Amino acid sequence: MGAPINIGDSRVIESREVGDGVTIRRRRETPDGRRFTTYERIEKPNLAVLKKDGTRELYDREKLTVAIRRSVGKFISEIEIETIVSDVEENLYSIGESEVPSRAIGDLVLDELAKTNEVAYVRFASVYREFKTLDEFEAILASRRKGNDS
Repeated sequence: MGAPINIGDSRVIESREVGDGVTIRRRRETPDGRRFTTYERIEKPNLAVLKKDGTRELYDREKLTVAIRRSVGKFISEIEIETIVSDVEENLYSIGESEVPSRAIGDLVLDELAKTNEVAYVRFASVYREFKTLDEFEAILASRRKGNDS
């Protein structure tokens, strides 16, 4: 690693939108010729999450990412997790409300996992719905086999 780079002294030599539609990749160059890349994410308005216990907290993208990663294990890749989080966020913001129930977020994640990986879907559902018995697992498996996303 060299000396720290002062972004303010750099100039943009290339900009392009990243595939998610909300991130801009900028290739920059410093006066001394060093090049580096920055990523800018379009900031969205604050979104409150209404928890099961009635409390509210600000939506946290990283918290959602960690929850998905923890519950699905290695059944889906980091890229797939990032795509799911982006798709869930897009759906949340398209609702147009400043507050959403945590259950709606979980349901959106399940919808995305249903399209991606059945094992990851069942793993997330077991954590999200707090399965306590094998009967609950069997019920979700039976519903998946029938093609229902319950």
